[in-house]
Amino acid sequence: MINKIKQMLAQVTDPEIPVLSLGDLGVIRNIEVDDEQVIVTITPTYSGCPAMEVMEQDIIDILTKEGRKVGLPTKIKVETQLSPAWTTDWITDKGKADLLKYGIMPPSRSGKIICPQCKSKDVELLSQFGSTACKALYRCTKCLEPFDYFKCH
Repeated sequence: MINKIKQMLAQVTDPEIPVLSLGDLGVIRNIEVDDEQVIVTITPTYSGCPAMEVMEQDIIDILTKEGRKVGLPTKIKVETQLSPAWTTDWITDKGKADLLKYGIMPPSRSGKIICPQCKSKDVELLSQFGSTACKALYRCTKCLEPFDYFKCH
């Protein structure tokens, strides 16, 4: 049953970065099922994440809709877990590849940042803050395209 739930949850994307499922983002921490309810535990990317309510509702909506087809309990609960704090290390390899294809440079512990459009290493920081607080804004000095870099944390 857990695998079926994971498949359902793979349809739930991050409201701010719709190319990433919550699973690939590493936000889904645990899934529990008993005869009466399904409990999904999520960890926000940061404590003030404005998308948490949307994520919770999207999880409830998909499990309610799709869960009927496979006999899931009708009570769906989403719990928030703040510790351990979310880290970009929890983004899956698939998620990192999807970010790059989407035009966002995924987090890089090595500090090597490349342009997602032309793959040039010749980039410059424009702003510590990009389209969201978790991203920085860079520009490629080769193709001149601006792009977001998903900061490590």
